[in-house]
Amino acid sequence: MSESEITQAQQVLFDAGLAKRREILGSDWVDAALAKRTPFNAEFQEMITRTAWAEVWRRDGLDDATRRLLVVAVTAALGRWSEFRLHVRSGLQQQGFTQEALKQTLLQLAVYAGVPAANTAFTEAQAIIDALAEV
Repeated sequence: MSESEITQAQQVLFDAGLAKRREILGSDWVDAALAKRTPFNAEFQEMITRTAWAEVWRRDGLDDATRRLLVVAVTAALGRWSEFRLHVRSGLQQQGFTQEALKQTLLQLAVYAGVPAANTAFTEAQAIIDALAEV
């Protein structure tokens, strides 16, 4: 493949990933994230858009709700609270999953990743639920 063909292929994946990223997280959040690109992190943003959002999120085999809840569980288990809050908020705002599905996921988390992770996750999720109820 020539360099222009690689660049063209990367652009196709980036565009597809960007569309999926907007669908899952919302355009406002994606626009804000893109506005924060710098020469230092731009290639990373492009790479995650191509790989995570185009290559993984668009695969057959799992629906978006399942993928969303997996992200919620993994980010809570790893203590990645910023990403956890992002995916809980977007999942609830965009009807990506229900509060009941979220609760069940966090109960599962308690058994497999530990009560401290689930305790924090329930606290963080409740704050988002409360904030969304005020809107």
